[in-house]
Amino acid sequence: MKSILTFLFLLLLPFLGWSQTDIPTSKPLKIEAANELDEDGKTDKGTALRIPSVIKNHPKINLKDSLTKRPVKMLPDKKLVQAGHGMKIDPKVGPRTQKEGSKDFFDNQYLGDIKNNGKFVGIVCRDHEFVDGDRVRIYLNETVIDDNMLLTGAFKGVNVDLNKGFNRLDFEALNEGSSSPNTAQVDVYDDQGQLIYSNKWLLSRGSKATLVITKE
Repeated sequence: MKSILTFLFLLLLPFLGWSQTDIPTSKPLKIEAANELDEDGKTDKGTALRIPSVIKNHPKINLKDSLTKRPVKMLPDKKLVQAGHGMKIDPKVGPRTQKEGSKDFFDNQYLGDIKNNGKFVGIVCRDHEFVDGDRVRIYLNETVIDDNMLLTGAFKGVNVDLNKGFNRLDFEALNEGSSSPNTAQVDVYDDQGQLIYSNKWLLSRGSKATLVITKE
C-alpha cells in the first residue's frame, strides 16, 4: 500500500510544481510626489538637459553694425571688377550718327517729281528693311503736316491737299533707329485710290528726301 502511495506522489509531484508557477506575483507600484516648486515657480531639482530660454533671453546683436563693420565680400578685392568689364560690343549694334562727308553718311535725296491734277493725294510710308524704330517728320511746302511718324512694317501716312503749281514734300530723318541708316518706302496714291508713284530712301539723321508733285 505504501509503495502505491509513494508512486502516486511521485507522479503528481511535477504537476504541483507547474501549478505554482502559474500564480502571478504582485509588486506594489510606488508613486513618488512630483518635484516641489519654490516661490519663483522653479523645481528643486534640475533637468538633465540645459535648454536655453527662447522667451526671456534675447541675443544682443546689432545687424546694422555687423554689416558696416564687416561688409560681405564674395571675392577678394583684387578680383572684383566693374560690371560689364571685358564685354565686347559690336560697333554695328545700337544707334549711330555718321558725320557729313564720311562714306557712311547719307545726304539729302531727291525722289523725283510727278504730275497729278486730283484734289488730294495719299502719302504712305513704311520701313522696308529691318524695323528698328526709324522716325520721320513730313513737310508740305515747308509746313509740318506730321511731326513724328514712326516707321513700322505696315504702311501709314497722311492725305495731302494739292495746291496748283508745285507741291514740295520733304521727309526728314529724325533718327537712324538701331540699324543705320533711316530706311523707308514711300508710295503715293491719287484721290481714286490708284498707285501713281513708289520709291525708297536711305537717310542719315537730319537728312531729307524730297518729292515734288505738280498740279496744273
